[in-house]
Amino acid sequence: MNRHYYISDDLDDLETVESELEANGISTEQIHVLSEKDADVEQHHLHDVPSFMKQDVVHSGEIGALIGAVLAAVVLGGAYLLGWTASAAGWVPFVFLAIVLFGFCTWEGGFFGIQVPNAHFRNFRQKLKEGKHVFFVDVEPEQESVLDRVIQHHPSLRDAGTGAASPHWVVAWQQKWHQFKRTI
Repeated sequence: MNRHYYISDDLDDLETVESELEANGISTEQIHVLSEKDADVEQHHLHDVPSFMKQDVVHSGEIGALIGAVLAAVVLGGAYLLGWTASAAGWVPFVFLAIVLFGFCTWEGGFFGIQVPNAHFRNFRQKLKEGKHVFFVDVEPEQESVLDRVIQHHPSLRDAGTGAASPHWVVAWQQKWHQFKRTI
């Protein structure tokens, strides 16, 4: 999947664009609006970015987990190489320490991520402060022409580039989840 970013200051037009994209086979879960005016976005019935995803919790948590995995490996490898595992306690304290280090580093990474904007959205910080909205769409390669055709009819949208999209399985899971919620 590819992610296409657009900048706009017209929520009415974004609502129209979202409706046209959905009518042409692009699901709601593929369309998002990033804005500092969450109430206005909700009032226009646009699919906004959850506040959790506006922060860098996931990315920073992954970095923390990687650091924790390295530290856990160092603890386990060091204990083995130094012969400390041959004691009466064996591996238990070192495995426990490795698990604690891994968990703490992952938690600390996520905690750090709460304090910083999402790495994917940092480039748009100034535009958001100016009151503009970032409209982005995750599309499969075969949906590119649909997106281009719809966007052509909306000159208020300014192209802001492309980036890495949510994996296909994440979008599919979100679609199934929303379908499940509608049936209940």
